[in-house]
Amino acid sequence: MKTRLVVLSFLLAGCATSLPEVEQEKLPSLPAEFKQNFTVAAPAAAEPRGEWWKAFSDPALDALIARADGSNASIQVAAARLAQARALARVTDAARAPQIGVGASAQRLQGIVNGGPPGPARSVFATGVDLSYEVDLFGRLSHASEAATLDAQAREALLQSTRLLVQAEVAQAYLALRAVDAERELVGTTLRTYRETHELTERRWRAGDIAELDVARAATEVAATESEALALERRRAQLEHALAILVGEAPASFSIEPFEWKTALPAIPAGVPATVLTRRPDVSAAQHNVLAAQARVGVAQAAWFPNIALTASGGYASPELSDLFKWSSRAWGIGLLASLPIFDGGRRKAGLQAASADFDAAIAQYREQVLVAFKDVEDQLAAIRLLGEQGEAQARAVASAQRATSLSDARYRAGYVSQLELLDARRSELRNRREALQVRSARYQSTVALVRALGGAWE
Repeated sequence: MKTRLVVLSFLLAGCATSLPEVEQEKLPSLPAEFKQNFTVAAPAAAEPRGEWWKAFSDPALDALIARADGSNASIQVAAARLAQARALARVTDAARAPQIGVGASAQRLQGIVNGGPPGPARSVFATGVDLSYEVDLFGRLSHASEAATLDAQAREALLQSTRLLVQAEVAQAYLALRAVDAERELVGTTLRTYRETHELTERRWRAGDIAELDVARAATEVAATESEALALERRRAQLEHALAILVGEAPASFSIEPFEWKTALPAIPAGVPATVLTRRPDVSAAQHNVLAAQARVGVAQAAWFPNIALTASGGYASPELSDLFKWSSRAWGIGLLASLPIFDGGRRKAGLQAASADFDAAIAQYREQVLVAFKDVEDQLAAIRLLGEQGEAQARAVASAQRATSLSDARYRAGYVSQLELLDARRSELRNRREALQVRSARYQSTVALVRALGGAWE
């Protein structure tokens, strides 16, 4: 009977359904190149990300990212999730190995035992080794192990994605803070000029040379510029506090001293993004999720076939404890266990449907992640190109505003124009200078965002 059951099991194994394939029409069509003349390639989770931030040539930025890599809470959580996934993969894979255990028992029996005649109460002592091994004829255990391994690989990619995200956030917050420092310096210089003008205007008003209206106008400019300076101070404090959280420190004990903004602006070669998808850890994670869901469909399919296990035991059994370890008390046994559910209320069918639906959802999520990757790169490529052109136009505006201020100041001192015209010229120059700084800051922000969209270093 056992032989017939084994033969039947092998026949059923040959009839086991194969894993579902990923339909090509469900995946996004990959363009040969981006609209900005950048090309794409297939995902690869093992692609190194590199120390991309060092291209900015800023030691302070290097130090902040190093601190974040070691202390950021999000990175630590992602690392713990990866360790958990790897442990679960080992737990799942352990079911494929033989299971060996030792045990001992003591029983007091009376009546009919094992079909024998009734008798007086008696004791039975036993000890030995038990062995069991599930024969994975239909791939249930192998598919489960494969799915758990792919889950761990997806977690590894998500850890890389989290680390890249934190690095980019540190870089963007730091560069934004440096831009605010430069803007604070510009507004501070303008504020000092306005205060000097206000003092000069007051002296001339007391001397009777000008009307009090000019003093009021100068005081208005001083107060308005002071308000702008305080707004920048508030913005700097917020950025500094955000950096503290990113590097895993309390805001009260964290500070960055202001100094001249000399961070380099790296240029990313146009041919580099041919490997954009190989550098996207989130795309790699989505790909592994598809493969894991595919393997779980195989687990659900295998539930329709019998479970077969080989068992063996060996040890000693005796009605007297003193005779338990005698050679005559030895006992052993081998067996073959097979089970096949006949009626389960639709549980296996529903399990297969759930696994198939999860597989379809994973494909859709992968498609969405790939499309988002394309969008991210396109957005930042367009932003960098347009911001470069905007920076050139803004530089011309700053030069013209400087010239207008110089001419207005000379004409005001000569008495040809009113103070109102001079103040308008200075306001225009300050506005254009601040806009030039904001465009410069936006170029840095877009460069970091492009690095993140590419998945890290471009060399």
